[in-house]
Amino acid sequence: MAHESLLSIRGVSNTYVSHAWGIVGKRIAKPVLDNINIEIAPGEIFGLVGESGCGKTTLGRCILGLIAYEGEIFIDGVKQESRGRAKRRREMARRVQAVFQDPAASLNPVKRAGWLLEEPLRVHRLGSKQERLKRVDEILDLVGLDASYKDRRVNELSVGQKQRICIGCALMLKPELIIADEAVSALDVSVGAQILNLFRDLHDQLGLGMVFIGHNLNQVYYLCDRIAVMREGRILEQGEAALFAER
Repeated sequence: MAHESLLSIRGVSNTYVSHAWGIVGKRIAKPVLDNINIEIAPGEIFGLVGESGCGKTTLGRCILGLIAYEGEIFIDGVKQESRGRAKRRREMARRVQAVFQDPAASLNPVKRAGWLLEEPLRVHRLGSKQERLKRVDEILDLVGLDASYKDRRVNELSVGQKQRICIGCALMLKPELIIADEAVSALDVSVGAQILNLFRDLHDQLGLGMVFIGHNLNQVYYLCDRIAVMREGRILEQGEAALFAER
């Protein structure tokens, strides 16, 4: 049943249609996802791996409701609308958030970190000004930064600190599910390891469910409970991470 899973993906497919070139050009349809079926339990970290272009990020965007798809996606029993209205997408944003690959591209460079962290609460009209600022301090502590960072601009932060701010922004609305799309691939090895450990700590403290999209198998084995391997828009196999690591 849908309500027994945090995330239930049922028969999801997606097709990209190219633009026509010139007067006689034809639009070409290219299947990207082909009948994807995944069940993720509450508090589980699920890994998606595969070669570039296999559809991992497209599936993540479908879960977030950013692009249209065929099939059904349920988040904690609530159906994600493929072509939903803005109000429904706004409600779903309270349940699922994302951390993307490039933290610099995810943050407004002219704003201070505190303003960026507070923004989700302002957009959703949650709490008073004092309550929002208190939440900002709590999140900074949660992601391993002290309160002084809220006064720093984005260009004053290192890449790892920027990604911590991105993670903090994703946590502000207390989501049940995080989509981490290549969230450590733009970081060097040592900083990437710190972010992986942060994800694990957040999972242990908050009971977060997570879809971790990556191509580094060692990172996926380290972080995830179960793994699905994708190729050409299909799930080739899925199972416990320990079974894949033993191969």
